[in-house]
Amino acid sequence: MIEALDHFHFLRPVWLVLIPVIIGLWFWIRSQPKYQNSSQASSIASHLQAALQVGGAAQQRLRPIDGVLLAAGLLVLAVAGPTWSREPNPLLANSAPLVVALKVTDSMLNTDLTPSRLDRARFKLQDLITQRAGARTAVIAYAGSAHRVSPLTEDANILRPLLDGLSPDIMPVAGNDAGAALVLAQDVLSTADTPGAILFLLDDFDPSDLAAFEQDNDRPRPPVIFLVTAPDSVSLPQLNRVSNADVIRLTADDADMAHIKRRLRAVYIAALAGDERLRWQDRGWLFAWPVAALALIWFRRGWTMRWVMVAAVVLAGFSPRAARADGWMDWFLTPDQQGQRAYDDLEFAKAGELFADPYWRGYAKSRAGQYDEAAQVFTKIDSPEAALAEGMALIRNRQYRPAIAAFETALKRRPDYPEAQNNLEVARAVLEFVETTREQSDTGEDTGIGADDVVFDNEATRGADSSIVVPKEDAAPLTGDQWMSAIDTDMGDFLRSRFLLEHSEAQR
Repeated sequence: MIEALDHFHFLRPVWLVLIPVIIGLWFWIRSQPKYQNSSQASSIASHLQAALQVGGAAQQRLRPIDGVLLAAGLLVLAVAGPTWSREPNPLLANSAPLVVALKVTDSMLNTDLTPSRLDRARFKLQDLITQRAGARTAVIAYAGSAHRVSPLTEDANILRPLLDGLSPDIMPVAGNDAGAALVLAQDVLSTADTPGAILFLLDDFDPSDLAAFEQDNDRPRPPVIFLVTAPDSVSLPQLNRVSNADVIRLTADDADMAHIKRRLRAVYIAALAGDERLRWQDRGWLFAWPVAALALIWFRRGWTMRWVMVAAVVLAGFSPRAARADGWMDWFLTPDQQGQRAYDDLEFAKAGELFADPYWRGYAKSRAGQYDEAAQVFTKIDSPEAALAEGMALIRNRQYRPAIAAFETALKRRPDYPEAQNNLEVARAVLEFVETTREQSDTGEDTGIGADDVVFDNEATRGADSSIVVPKEDAAPLTGDQWMSAIDTDMGDFLRSRFLLEHSEAQR
């Protein structure tokens, strides 16, 4: 929240000139003497009149005008449009991208943290990925060299089996090169659309790597978070010398996860604030709550302003409006506000039904996997951004030709649109690959197999009877975990081979 206040300002500051007027009006009204009947004042002795008055300091009591002018001041602040953050971009994730660098060395196998430091770090990382559902996360493993385990992805099912395959045995070089992990993490973040952060899970840090973490004025380093996966008795004072970094100790509860998410939230807010393409989010509606509380005071006995509230309620009851029966939330929040709350809670399907804004409704449906419905929503919006979003929904639904048409429409509406041009090239390449693969699969021309050739691919038991289990037409598709487990290769062996190949290519 402190980082957000750095961007605090008013969208319409000209309205603030009414604040001194309200304050001056309050002082003038409070300074006026209370009305007294002249006949009563003349018929009562002055010393008796003072004794008969209730409250000698009547001017200090709370009066109706105090609440009225305070409410007026709050309404002026609301109209001035206070803001400290920009509206999130629905085409991007609602959280900062994160690159996790996991130290995979023999020291991480120490069992002073049960079952081991590496397992505890892996469990924490899995919890973090689950809590960041819908946000992009990449994983890097490092020891004497650093290697990319996965690119930035929103699919937690892809990351979990890869994390299970990490162990010191698969690392090609022993050591503790956090600097190499930092360089690789920065390269991964450079492909993201918004600034992100780097999270290190480690139990030791080589002081010689401090130079790699120094800030560069030409290329500012992303914020770094160190999660120390070691007992409290292990002290790493060298981490405190790293600028723009947070050091967090591993905890048994979610306190460390809460700290990490707060830091990522601050990074995300700062990224939005620096994006001049986005509008500032008007927060004036927050002042409606204290104004409503002040309105309750007007119901005090003897305060005539209560009749104003009664009249407002009566007029609101008789005013024509569309009938809604969605519950008490409709009394306080608009459909878009309810949809935003569901969207922030990662309930994308619910948000898609609540949003009245077609752009947000379409993107919520796309995040929920309802690509056909999302594309239909975007089709009705005449803007280049809507055409781009329609194409992205179609290509995720494997409708490549309609996606190409949507990207071409976006370029017609805005010729200088690099995002649409890039996605158009990708969609054309994917369509070419799919059609070429399909043709080769149908004719066998990629392997030189003719239509009348007989080929035995099980030469060891040629001619033996075999059976193939064919999935049913209505069978559910394999999940990420099932697909990864179906691969006839141990994940550790797969990562070891890949890391060795990367290391050998780097040595050339």
